[in-house]
Amino acid sequence: MIDNLSLPELVAQMFVVRASGCLFDHQIRYPEWEPTASKLRYYLEKLGVGGVILVGGSAAELAVRSQQLQSWAKFPLLLAADIEEGVGQRFAGATWFGPPMAIAEVARQDAGKADRYAEQMGAVTAIEARAIGLNWILAPVVDVNNNPDNPVINVRAFGETPEIVGKLAAAFIRGAGEHPVLTTAKHFPGHGDTAVDSHLELPVLPHSPARLAQVELPSFVEAMAAGVDAVMSAHLLIPAWDAEFPATLSRKILIGKLREELGFEGLIVTDALVMGAIANKYGANEAAVLAAEAGADVLLMPLDPEAAILAVCEAVTQGRIDISQIKESVKRIWSAKAKVGLSVKEKEKAVDSTSIELIDLSLLANPKARSTAADILRDSLKFGGSLPLMAKKNPENQLLRNLIIVDDVLGCEFLGNHTPAIALPEQFGYELQLIDDRTAAIADNTGAEDFSPTLLQIFIRGNCFRGSAGLTEAAQDWFKKLLKTGELQAVLIYGSPYVLEQFLPHLPPTIPYVFCFGQMPAAQSLVLEVLFGIDGTGNA
Repeated sequence: MIDNLSLPELVAQMFVVRASGCLFDHQIRYPEWEPTASKLRYYLEKLGVGGVILVGGSAAELAVRSQQLQSWAKFPLLLAADIEEGVGQRFAGATWFGPPMAIAEVARQDAGKADRYAEQMGAVTAIEARAIGLNWILAPVVDVNNNPDNPVINVRAFGETPEIVGKLAAAFIRGAGEHPVLTTAKHFPGHGDTAVDSHLELPVLPHSPARLAQVELPSFVEAMAAGVDAVMSAHLLIPAWDAEFPATLSRKILIGKLREELGFEGLIVTDALVMGAIANKYGANEAAVLAAEAGADVLLMPLDPEAAILAVCEAVTQGRIDISQIKESVKRIWSAKAKVGLSVKEKEKAVDSTSIELIDLSLLANPKARSTAADILRDSLKFGGSLPLMAKKNPENQLLRNLIIVDDVLGCEFLGNHTPAIALPEQFGYELQLIDDRTAAIADNTGAEDFSPTLLQIFIRGNCFRGSAGLTEAAQDWFKKLLKTGELQAVLIYGSPYVLEQFLPHLPPTIPYVFCFGQMPAAQSLVLEVLFGIDGTGNA
């Protein structure tokens, strides 16, 4: 079969392009990265691209979208998504777990329970992914987040030590491995000890080989032992191993370390080639060539797929890349496709274009899955101070303020008038004030209003393309101001535990606080139930 493919068809199998999970062109949110339907169909049907990574839309939409894409494809597709926190993280309606670091917090108290949680999370993610047509989970993150200033990994990691990360990542892989999906350990050889966002710039990992072997590599070794199907490379410069090329473009690292030294035989997939760490220096097409030359099997998210395919083909014809290496990559890709039940036959349609199968809704966000997700959040909560806060209907008509601070109000899909962080305090008479980094200076927001008892809710975690995971200036200023004036009633923090650690030394012991790793509505409900002493049915 592979010998019957032309060079462009072989190379196209190595590429995974990004697309919107929504069904219509007018719903596309990132037109620079997400092609229109006609362009996407051309990539799949004419070029024979090997896979698609999907973002956006609901789980129900994605079920239809995945069938549509398979019907267009010249060869059956790997359909992937960054669902590190469950399918609901990316596709509305499915189960949305808290970030992996929440399970690491559980492990501090009960290692066995944390192990079971990680395995259940992997199983639920795999079941729901398959239900909507996905067959490749771009998780788990096995980076060791031992740098509190890390803007890109942060709570996405399973912890801060190689022991706990390796154990929990392996449990996730075991849970998912019971189902026909691919799993991915990322970001090799370890993105945890960086303070630079590789979506924007190239981080440097300056450690010695001995330190890398002691801290960065063990969790990847454990993931491989657990049977992980793919390893994703990191856009990092590691001078101790290769002073010239980042890991994604380094043959010394991908072949020398990952293949030969660690013995990994599965798929090597790059992180997104559009990321600034790679694209800024090498350009979109040359980055794809260098990654293939270095030994990557799958080239993820090229800016211009057709041009990148042509560039890799030209590198083969020029002798930069041996055709045998390309064929070996395609063999691994097709073996992975076979594992998830795809029958790869030349020119055969993956799905009848007239067939739309109804999804079994009982497989998505069923009560047991949602209960597990809630248990993880509940068991990882941190709280203190004088709890509960006795909020009652305000008989004196005193202004009560619900001050919510977020990184980017336009990107807050977890907030709305209906979500608990806004709706529940409103029931107790709190008036909403919403602040983000685009808001004017604090002096322009305080006004001359009378003393206002304030519930301070802060949503901050590491976010890709932001370059920061710590306290924003707005959050620091408001916290200091409310402490000084005596208006601070309680502090609720959603996301990064490192933000909580920055606040605690300055927080009077009587002021209640609650911290949750999650930011989604379910997390908001849990936090406010603890704060107000609500029993889960809305009764105080």
